[in-house]
Amino acid sequence: HVQLVESGGGSAQAGGSLRLSCVVADSSKNTKCMGWFRQAPGLEREGVAAIYTGGGDAYYADSVKGRFSMSEDNAKYTVYLQMDSLKPEDTAIYYCAARSLAVCAGHYPPTADFFPKWGQGTQVTVS
Repeated sequence: HVQLVESGGGSAQAGGSLRLSCVVADSSKNTKCMGWFRQAPGLEREGVAAIYTGGGDAYYADSVKGRFSMSEDNAKYTVYLQMDSLKPEDTAIYYCAARSLAVCAGHYPPTADFFPKWGQGTQVTVS
């Protein structure tokens, strides 16, 4: 049974930074494809980054490439999304998502229907 808990959202000025965290509670410790999504009012949920916990490079959407960085700390069962050079258009609710025993490669860009497990979301507001 996988549970995801996000934290780290908040408000930032344009050009500033925020770091989101997603703690993955999973007694099985299976490898996973982990994704970060965001959803702004009136828009569809957008996959912005994904990483396979078994190793390999992360994927980034063009809208965040060069500004956002996704990483994992397996010892802490946590994935992070470092967001730098924030823009007002980054304002959204950000969600962490997981699919156990699955690689991310071949599923880019990440789509919401690929991930069965979701966190509760955390608000990011950039002004």
